[in-house]
Amino acid sequence: MNTKIATLLVALMASLPVSYASASDTLKIGYVNTQRIFRDAPTAVKAAKKIEAEFSKRDQDLQRLAKQVQSLQESLEKNAVTMPESERRAKEKDLNEQSREFQRKQREFREDLNLRQNEENAAIIEKANKAIKQLAETDKYDLIVQDVVWVSPKLDVTDKIIKALSEGTASK
Repeated sequence: MNTKIATLLVALMASLPVSYASASDTLKIGYVNTQRIFRDAPTAVKAAKKIEAEFSKRDQDLQRLAKQVQSLQESLEKNAVTMPESERRAKEKDLNEQSREFQRKQREFREDLNLRQNEENAAIIEKANKAIKQLAETDKYDLIVQDVVWVSPKLDVTDKIIKALSEGTASK
C-alpha cells in the first residue's frame, strides 16, 4: 500500500512541471501596486489635498490649544513655588481641564480624519477596481493580483491603471 502511494506521488510530482509549463504559456497575469495607486494616482492626490484643506483649520486650532496647554504648564511649573496655594490649585485645575479638552478634541479630530480618509480611499479603490476590470477585459488578462510579497516588474500593470484613472476611463 505504501509503495503504491509513493509511486503515485512520484508520478504526480514528475507531471507537475509539465502541466505548470503548459498552463503558464497561456496564462496572462498582472499585478497592481495598491500603495502606488494611493500615492500617485491623480484621484488619490486630489483626495489628499481635499482632506488636507478640509481639516487644516481644525489642525491649526489643535496646535494652538496644545501651545496654550504647554505654556500654562510651564508657567505653573515656573511659578508654583512662589504663588499662593489657592492660586496654584486654581491653575492646576485649569491646566487639567484644558488638557482633557485638548485630548478630547485631538481624539475627535483623529477619528473624523480617519473616517474621511477611509471614505476617500473606498472611492479610489472602487475606481481602481473598475479600471483593473476594464484592463483585464481589453488586454485579455486571466489574473490580476494585488498585495503580494514579491512580483516580477514585467507583471506590474500599475502604470496602466494610474494612466486609466488619470484619463477618467475608469469612471465610465
